[in-house]
Amino acid sequence: MARRNGGFIGTDGLDAPDPPTGVTVSGGTDGVASISFTAPTDTGTSAITGFVATASNGIGATGSSSPISVSSLTLGTAVTFKAYAINAYGTSAASDPTSSITPAESRGLFMGGEAGGSRINVIQYISVATTGNATDFGDLTTVTTDSAAVSSSTRAVRGSGDGGDGVDSTVMDYVTTATTGNATDFGDMYGSVYAHCGHGSNTRGIFSGGNSSGSQNTIAYITIASTGNSTDFGDLTVARQHLAGCSSTTRGVVGGGYSGSTRYDTIDYVTIASTGNATDFGNLAAANRGPSGASSSTRGLFFGGDESGLTNEIQYITIASTGNTTDFGDLSGNRYYTAALSNSVRGVVGGGNQDGGTNIIEYVTIATTGNTTDFGDLLAANYVTTGTCNSHGGL
Repeated sequence: MARRNGGFIGTDGLDAPDPPTGVTVSGGTDGVASISFTAPTDTGTSAITGFVATASNGIGATGSSSPISVSSLTLGTAVTFKAYAINAYGTSAASDPTSSITPAESRGLFMGGEAGGSRINVIQYISVATTGNATDFGDLTTVTTDSAAVSSSTRAVRGSGDGGDGVDSTVMDYVTTATTGNATDFGDMYGSVYAHCGHGSNTRGIFSGGNSSGSQNTIAYITIASTGNSTDFGDLTVARQHLAGCSSTTRGVVGGGYSGSTRYDTIDYVTIASTGNATDFGNLAAANRGPSGASSSTRGLFFGGDESGLTNEIQYITIASTGNTTDFGDLSGNRYYTAALSNSVRGVVGGGNQDGGTNIIEYVTIATTGNTTDFGDLLAANYVTTGTCNSHGGL
């Protein structure tokens, strides 16, 4: 076919649109990628009726606007994408290709904790989109409990923890999520801190609160793709430990915690890409010690905890707004010190203290409400472990 006045000529000789521009790809976990683009200004002889996004292996999808979701991609096989615009007279030429992505499973990690009365350095993993028992991944560089973890789409970082016998670790270490193996040293936390929480984006991991010779209000951050020591970010509104974190791509939120004999229902937030002190977001349903947190890109969940007694309550927030939590449903039992993680669809909770440690893993669908469903089991009963995933809401 020929070009006429910059437009692609359809089969009847009339103009099809120009191709979309600025085409980019994101995601790829569990074989699903999101293709974003700008519609062409030259729509041809008639209005645009739709768009097509096609992978280099031939898999494609249609949509009425940007972005378009392409699914059923082969895990482990690199692909690029092109976009096309359509009107009544034909399909445009192909856009410039996107950069390459390699689709991978959404993998959740549980790191460290306490099992059988002893602190452990075990890392175990699950495939979040399926169900089943956890599988051994490797070992942390130190034996700790009460750690916190952050992750990008490729790397998970564990930040310090309680080493026992009065030895609290400053060590941060990392693993490449898609592989298995032992952790590698990343750098040092701002102090010997434990009972903190982690949240963040694909580039920046944030650690908030915790205990270091008393409850802390410190917020610190790292650049996940590099290595090095943490950097000061700002302060929480209240110093506290055993709090929970969740995030969207732009905002990190922390909720609950305690200091001394005081539990807190406080929820704070920060803008991840900046630095500065936290801002009040709202309140949990009750003052809560030891909940866990997970999120999609829009909704944050808080699981269980101790509200002057263990609770099975799940509650949620809309991360982009502010306000108090709303009831979501229930865990299968009352417990605290669980570990939570998520991909874009599911929130998964593992372990916790329920009259002693438990090996239970269960999940919810984040966009809905309701009680948890059984997922599988951890390698052993475990509490005060920490969880993270390569496709959480901050990505």
